[in-house]
Amino acid sequence: MSSVKRLISHCFSNQEHHGQEQVMRLMRSLIFLLSFQLLHVAKGSMVWLNKNGYEDLVVAINPQVPEDANIILNTMDMIKNASNYLFEMTKHRFFFKSVKIVIPKTWKKKSNYLRLKTESYDKADVIIADSYIKHADDPYTLQYGGCKEKGQYIHFTPNFILNDNLTEVYGEKGRVFVHEWAHYRWGVFDEYSSDMPFYVSRNSGEASVEATSCPPGVTGTPIFQDCNRDKCEPRRCRYDGQLYEKGCIFIPDIQQNISWSVMYSQYIPSVVEFCDKTTHNSEAPNMQNKMCNHKSTWEVIMESDDFCNSAVVNTSAPPSETTFMLLQTQDRAVALVLDVSGSMSMYNRIRHLRSAAGVFLLHIIEIGSWVGIVTFDSDASEKAPLQQITSEAARQKLVQCLPTIANGQTNICAGIHKGLKLIADKMYTTNGSEIVLLTDGEDPGMAACLDVVKQTGAKIHTIALGPLAAKELEEFSKLTGGLRLYSVDGVVPSKLIEAFSAITSGSGDFSEQSIQLESKELVVLHSEWMNTTVPVDKTVGNDTFFSIAWSLSQPFFFLRDPKGKEYGISDFTIDDSNPNTARLSISGTAEVGDWQFCIKNIHTATQVISVTAASRPAHSDIPPVSITAYMNRANRAFNPVVVYAEVSQGFVPVLGATVIATIEKDGAAAVTLELLDNGAGADTMKNDGIYSRYFTSLQGTGRYSLKVNAHGRNTTTRLRLKQNQAFYIPGYRENGKIYMNAPRRKFSDKAIQVNLGSFNRISTSSLVVNTEGDSSIYPPCKVTDLHARLENKTIVLSWTAPGGDFDNGKADHYIIKSSENLLDLRNNFDHATSVNCSNLIPKEAGREEFLKIKPENFITENDTIIYFAIRAVDDTSLISEVSNIAQATWFIPPKASVPLDYDDNNNGANSPVIVAIVAVCVVVVCTIVNLTLCVLQKQKRRLDIETMQKHV
Repeated sequence: MSSVKRLISHCFSNQEHHGQEQVMRLMRSLIFLLSFQLLHVAKGSMVWLNKNGYEDLVVAINPQVPEDANIILNTMDMIKNASNYLFEMTKHRFFFKSVKIVIPKTWKKKSNYLRLKTESYDKADVIIADSYIKHADDPYTLQYGGCKEKGQYIHFTPNFILNDNLTEVYGEKGRVFVHEWAHYRWGVFDEYSSDMPFYVSRNSGEASVEATSCPPGVTGTPIFQDCNRDKCEPRRCRYDGQLYEKGCIFIPDIQQNISWSVMYSQYIPSVVEFCDKTTHNSEAPNMQNKMCNHKSTWEVIMESDDFCNSAVVNTSAPPSETTFMLLQTQDRAVALVLDVSGSMSMYNRIRHLRSAAGVFLLHIIEIGSWVGIVTFDSDASEKAPLQQITSEAARQKLVQCLPTIANGQTNICAGIHKGLKLIADKMYTTNGSEIVLLTDGEDPGMAACLDVVKQTGAKIHTIALGPLAAKELEEFSKLTGGLRLYSVDGVVPSKLIEAFSAITSGSGDFSEQSIQLESKELVVLHSEWMNTTVPVDKTVGNDTFFSIAWSLSQPFFFLRDPKGKEYGISDFTIDDSNPNTARLSISGTAEVGDWQFCIKNIHTATQVISVTAASRPAHSDIPPVSITAYMNRANRAFNPVVVYAEVSQGFVPVLGATVIATIEKDGAAAVTLELLDNGAGADTMKNDGIYSRYFTSLQGTGRYSLKVNAHGRNTTTRLRLKQNQAFYIPGYRENGKIYMNAPRRKFSDKAIQVNLGSFNRISTSSLVVNTEGDSSIYPPCKVTDLHARLENKTIVLSWTAPGGDFDNGKADHYIIKSSENLLDLRNNFDHATSVNCSNLIPKEAGREEFLKIKPENFITENDTIIYFAIRAVDDTSLISEVSNIAQATWFIPPKASVPLDYDDNNNGANSPVIVAIVAVCVVVVCTIVNLTLCVLQKQKRRLDIETMQKHV
């Protein structure tokens, strides 16, 4: 970015010589350059690579975490150690150069704590926070996307940071950090598998059971823990069909003849590298193979921008030590910088602005925040100086300053400068402040203040209103880490209210955050009723408000709470300057249950009516159910747009919700998608609380707005721990002796089920598309959940049906291939053996497919392994990528089981041979014993006969 700054400086210094117009042309070209350079940056992340060193890594501590200086010190030690490990594991290529630690406002102020600039908790690369489930301390990385796609953040609990005993089960903290950094930065996945810790392998030539590892051939022993309350007795695992019984775990040798990969286990001291092309275990049934098409982690890293823009450093240690900066969150300071140029008088924009900004000031911005208002047209003016929101009266005072008239031209830079001055006059600095910049027009001179904005330390959230807002507007948000929002024009203000409602504090303090419960807009015929149910669940209820807006004339309406109390029109407030909107604030904590909004259109013509509702958490120590919407270009074939929605309570995923996304663009019909958490299509992982879907109905270049509605109805919602976490080591073997760690705590279904009742959540986002798109060019999506199993000597293949356009619609037919060589099937799919599936008619996307294959088509002797893969074809002959590869095996392991010997010197995970030898020995011993008994019995009978004869 320094080259960009020099160019901007050069432009300003030569302005007198080259003229204003020429400078503006240069500025527009710089906008493209800035956009290009920022394409590779992860969502919200400001980390950048500077001569092999990562700069501006942000670690943020949650405000709910009690103050403890050791959290800061231990975090610094962890990252320092991680820097050395990363340098070694990446073959002297990467290290951590500078780190910023964001300390919450709830901690005491100290002289060495600096003020934040554009850093914030919600945009941090690493988060330190409680998981809100007791004893759940797994470090993990939240990953929405697939292979090579950057993660959202790395999560550590305070207990993990502070408790040195956890190194016994996770390994040294610096190694754990490197494991998670690879997830986060390079989009690689785990090389172990908790679901399939063992598999049938042919790596050694003959079929055998091996541990899921990378590289293959890791030595150790499989054991099963028989537990009775707190006491566990380990024994050797028994076989259950082809593999070990469920619950069998692998105990590795602490000393290995081969070097392990950090993405398999960060625990073992011999871990000094990533698996590469020569050491990769392509057979292992892990997420890395599934998501990255059986490529090694190092191959994926080598394809990253980081690798392409770096070179090996010829030193034995990182060229410099990691430096740290301590920053502390301050009171929120926000300037509303609002466009009041002539075009804002069109389509009721100025009226909708007043409604939406009014909702922001009355219900969204947190108590204790500082807010001021600036308007701009050809010039800018201050409408309200920066003032602290301490009461309802302070909020109402600010609302009265909102604009009502629009005229003049558009001068965005004037508005920004005035907003920054307004903040600086009161706070004496603009560091850590925010500007909410709304405009509907273009300004050819806006590029002139880009560099100024970057130097101020202020974050700019942009709201583009309508189809003609400046194309370069989002550059302000990209440079400063602000939100990029977009609202289409409407006849009621609900869409603009959704945009303003997204601008909540990024401090991580959920206790004061506004949560949007409902935003619904309907066309209602004359004399028709619009009845809307707004559920208020037990996690929210404070500062609850309801709003209704109409396009023509006031309808008849009333609101009924769950106990039957009714609120009529007279209970609502109607602003004289905005007569098309009515609001109602509920005092105290709103009743839990369904609130019924009953509305009748009494106007003589059809009109549009909208309902909006929001609330705050009911408890300061119980996180509310929340939803985060996100839309992004995926790093996959055809670069499709993917819609994501994360539904969670705190950091715990909420499963089983119904999640509906609505995507809009000016001049195009709205598109509705149901997002799924089924581990197929666009969804990376099943049951992780991240609901996903491909968006294939692009209508060319421009801005797209996204609204996601997540709801659950009177059900017990199941929560689940995060997946993709660092490997928990159950134990290890050293010099033939086994050392067991405490068993990983298992959570019963009851422990992770919460009766949330009915809930509803709204979240908004946007995306700017710079390339033309058309739904007809999309093939079916890649099948990622192909499975093969044996039933009565018949192979049964199962998978989730893809669509005709990625995961929408349905495919025309399938191509299924088989091979006895996994990599041949991956690399030479077309030349592999075809499987007859001509009678299989593809189902709608998302439904489960089955295919039974008769065994006579294959040689099914013992030790046979056959691999299967599938491609889907649409009705225009476009073909999907090759699916994940499924394995069917004919393998009959020995059935014997022997007691576990703690001094056993067995050096293999594949103990079938040893078990077989033991079994043979047991058989021989039993035979000898039986023969001996037979001989003794015969001798006894002879003696008995002789004795009887004597008596006779």
